[in-house]
Amino acid sequence: MTNINAMIPTQLNVGSLDAYISSVNRLPMLSAAEEVRLAREFRDLENLDAAKTLVMSHLRLVVSIARQYLGYGLPHADLIQEGNIGLMKAVKRYDPEQGTRLVTYSIHWIKAEIHEYILKNWRMVKIATTKAHRKLFFNLRSNKPSLNALSPNEIKHLATALDVRQEDVREMEKRLAGGDMAIEAHDTSDEDSFAPINWLSDDRYEPSQVLAKEAQDELQGPGIERALATLDERSRKIISARWLNVSDDGSGASTLHELAAELNVSAERIRQIEAAALKKMKLALTN
Repeated sequence: MTNINAMIPTQLNVGSLDAYISSVNRLPMLSAAEEVRLAREFRDLENLDAAKTLVMSHLRLVVSIARQYLGYGLPHADLIQEGNIGLMKAVKRYDPEQGTRLVTYSIHWIKAEIHEYILKNWRMVKIATTKAHRKLFFNLRSNKPSLNALSPNEIKHLATALDVRQEDVREMEKRLAGGDMAIEAHDTSDEDSFAPINWLSDDRYEPSQVLAKEAQDELQGPGIERALATLDERSRKIISARWLNVSDDGSGASTLHELAAELNVSAERIRQIEAAALKKMKLALTN
């Protein structure tokens, strides 16, 4: 029996992307029997050399799949790298007893990893946030009949074909058609150059904003102290534990049951005291 492990080189030529692609395309393919044997060795014996051979023999598949996503403007090498991660995940989860070749099983994992990378890096502003948006992101371009804007009939047809709402098709088309724009202009001496930051208003010193901030500062500082002073000791303790001793991430707040155990009353009684105290404080703050 030919030792397939000996036929797989220990290193690839990675001096350049072209050299890498040339190297992986020269790697030997595995027969179905060899693939099953290696997969069993990895699964049953945790033979990492077997796993390496499975990965290396399928690197050309990653290169082929990654090439399909060059239209998103991301580096081919990065797409291949993410696809390789997906391939390794596939090898780790592959069950040779299912009767499916690894090449078929790996396609899903490779594409999933590349998709995630594209969604995170294609634009500074993320455009695919829901399941419908993700589906549209990777299918809208290939399904558009032309480069022109979609007509109402084309939108209806695409929505039906992709099982999404027509509103989602319109929104994704607008997002894909738009481009990123730096909020600040590049270094230039051109006084007429456009930069969005030049058109943003600064409301920090607008009179109504100043008054609103002063009122907010008053409520958050001395106002709260005066409102707390109108409460009895037990109510102040409950309000402080529930609302004031809280960090920015929401931790530190005591629960109703914790305060109930500490004050030897029921949780419902703590809730009633809290509600009454908040109502009294609100009245004090508005006067």
